[in-house]
Amino acid sequence: MNIKSISQILFFSFVLIACKQTDKNENNNPKITLSDPLPSWNDNANKKAIIDFVTKTTTEGSEDFIPVADRIACFDNDGTLWSEQPMYFQLAFAIDQVKIMAKDHPEWNNKEPFKALLEDDMEKVMNGGEQALLQLVAASHAGMSTEEFDKNVADWIKTAKHPKTGKLYNEMVFQPMIELLHYLQSKDYKTFIVSSGGIDFMRVWAEKIYNIPSYQIIGSSIKTKYEVGENGVTKLIKLPELNFNNDKEGKPVGIHQHIGKRPVLAFGNSDGDYQMLQWTTTAKDYPRLGLILHHTDAEREWANDRDSHIGKLDKGLNDATKNGWLLVNMKEDWNKVFPK
Repeated sequence: MNIKSISQILFFSFVLIACKQTDKNENNNPKITLSDPLPSWNDNANKKAIIDFVTKTTTEGSEDFIPVADRIACFDNDGTLWSEQPMYFQLAFAIDQVKIMAKDHPEWNNKEPFKALLEDDMEKVMNGGEQALLQLVAASHAGMSTEEFDKNVADWIKTAKHPKTGKLYNEMVFQPMIELLHYLQSKDYKTFIVSSGGIDFMRVWAEKIYNIPSYQIIGSSIKTKYEVGENGVTKLIKLPELNFNNDKEGKPVGIHQHIGKRPVLAFGNSDGDYQMLQWTTTAKDYPRLGLILHHTDAEREWANDRDSHIGKLDKGLNDATKNGWLLVNMKEDWNKVFPK
């Protein structure tokens, strides 16, 4: 069983600052003070197209002007705002959580798939198939209150490090994308995360890193129930049942359910984002911009597309030009990848 299978299970079970950002205006948007709002982007056609789009849609009197209320920009997270190799970071969280929780579950030492995981035998874990992974996911994401889960994520994101780079996972964000988010926010664009990743997982840390509040995050979710304890304390309990899968065709649905408006800009990196870009750019009322990040830099990050087990980009690569989407080439378009 490969990582692609793991990621699919996580989706369906769920369980799974550059521009020196600066002062914030009264709308809590970063104020861009540098003459170049995108310093980590090389001066080429894609950078110019982005700046031209933002300029014409935010300049009063322009025939392409978009009112503030309709300036909606949606971004995928995994592989678009931060890295996603060699496995989805939320999967790394699930694995680490099971190991942390093991001290309170001595029975796991003799129970699969926990025994294999605690012995770092990932091949055996994966050979256990869907049922094995569902058990790991349920243990790390469900059966607890939302407050307990939030604390687990917050503690993990502060200390967990990427196996290849040694960076904290929250340092694996893409500096050019942080700049783009801040640039849009400074021009009164409302920026949303639209990810197949877990909505509760992202909400814990995304506001601090991206300046995107929790109510502007759309993701996959598991069911939750309301409880009142004997002492009158109220809580929400996470259940091991899928509520919504925010991937592929689910992304336009999630956007509609959460926002109620079609975006004018969408940015993704894989075929899982295809429908979001398609839905965004086929509307005719305002100018539209679709962008795909193509991972082409094996030296500074990863080079992957058609054959990747994570973040596969095939149909989007074929259709980008036909659909008028910009293909952002990481190696050619970015002079910097990570903040540090």
